[in-house]
Amino acid sequence: MKLLMGLDLGTTALKAALFNLKGQLLAVSTQEYSLITPKVNFVEEREDIYWKAFADAVTDLLTQYPDARQSEIAMAISAQGETIFAMGEDGRALRNAIVWMDNRAQVEAEELREKFGNDTCYKVTGQVSFEPCWPASKILWLRHHEPEVFQKTKKFLLIEDYFIYRLTGRYATEGSLVCSSTYWDIINRRYWKEMLDYIGIRENQLAPVLESGEIVGQILPSVADELGLPHQLTVATGALDQAAGAIGAGVAKEGMFSENIGAALAICAPVSHPVYDPNGKLPLFVFPLKGMYMIHTFTNGGMTLRWFRDRFCDTELAAERAGLGDAYDSISREVGKVPAGSDGLIMLPHLAGSMPPDQNAKAKGVWFGFTLQHTRQHFMRAIMESLGYILRRNVDSLRAMGIDVHEIRSLGGGSKSRIWNQIKADINGITLETVKSKEAASLGAAILAGKATGVFSDIREAVHEMVSVKETIEPNPENRSVYDAGYEMYQELFHDLTGCFAKTK
Repeated sequence: MKLLMGLDLGTTALKAALFNLKGQLLAVSTQEYSLITPKVNFVEEREDIYWKAFADAVTDLLTQYPDARQSEIAMAISAQGETIFAMGEDGRALRNAIVWMDNRAQVEAEELREKFGNDTCYKVTGQVSFEPCWPASKILWLRHHEPEVFQKTKKFLLIEDYFIYRLTGRYATEGSLVCSSTYWDIINRRYWKEMLDYIGIRENQLAPVLESGEIVGQILPSVADELGLPHQLTVATGALDQAAGAIGAGVAKEGMFSENIGAALAICAPVSHPVYDPNGKLPLFVFPLKGMYMIHTFTNGGMTLRWFRDRFCDTELAAERAGLGDAYDSISREVGKVPAGSDGLIMLPHLAGSMPPDQNAKAKGVWFGFTLQHTRQHFMRAIMESLGYILRRNVDSLRAMGIDVHEIRSLGGGSKSRIWNQIKADINGITLETVKSKEAASLGAAILAGKATGVFSDIREAVHEMVSVKETIEPNPENRSVYDAGYEMYQELFHDLTGCFAKTK
């Protein structure tokens, strides 16, 4: 029996899932871990913590689905970007991994900006600017601050590369993940020699770049025995987490668009050729389908609703603790009592700054237009509508670049709310669909594994077989005018308050 495994390497949790060839979820295990934050702007993790989480997840999977022990399995990885390992000659990390959100390399990022310029960064790598979190900046920081580690490093690996190496003994990475390294040429699809020379590393210190959904090799027998996995396990290249999630939601052609509301609102829009934002704000990545690219960005999303839940929804949280239903479901029911447009209440949900296409690190959350008639339910709905407006800003920016968007696939925690999905469809005037699988990123990785091993002829066939639409939500034309007015007000507020934001800390 053939099974497909998707491994989703998240920031604070690892998730492993087993699927059959129809996309049915057979078993899933989530293993959480805590990050190490020794100083301000430092975020790290030990390699053994990642590996133990994986081992524990595999044990759990095999307990849930014992037949997997005797099955032929193909697996691939959905990976967080920018987390980097400095590996020694013995194949072990010389120090903790530096996690993607680590911002220690601020001086180094500025050094790269002065040397190459952000315009060159965008043209060559697809990233709109040099930032501390990108691996090139982190490697330069190691050269400056930990020269002994830098000199001893045999390989600099991203987190997907690391797991592939531990599983197979071979080095490999893939385009969607290495894009944000800022040492890879996204158009010519090769390492950027000038950048490697400047930060002081050689190409052979990095993993060879393959396409997503290519076989890397078989699991090492010793690792299979350690984990209890079958020796007939093939490891393939996967994809950046948001790209894998898009595939797992069925986004496999131009004109489709995925939105994922979790802690962040992340968007992915595949395109058939490289498209640069004339305003230089929307990053360009490689998409997992061969020859394709994607516009990918994110901003604060579910974080805002969670903030509101934790501080102002004691009743809903108490009911949840008493086993009377999920607090978010209760919030959604309350939102349904308020008319579209929240009776003029508008929110800017930038509790931790805003990201492209309206990038402003100093942006703040704002409530505007509330009166004596407004209730707590109005504030709940205004939060949901604010994320719909951000989604529309991204859609409008894509259209300004000549990219048509006619279908939205929704995934993540935000897709569980029927009323929120309707709000997003109404604000954008676009059909929105949700999918049955709750594990889109893991499913996307499994699809790539199936394509790599020949189970499917290509990714589109795999999507057809493994991804099922749960619900199709058409926009309600009766709400169009009120949301057009709300969207215009949202944009005016953001623009007019820019000067006020600049005066804040």
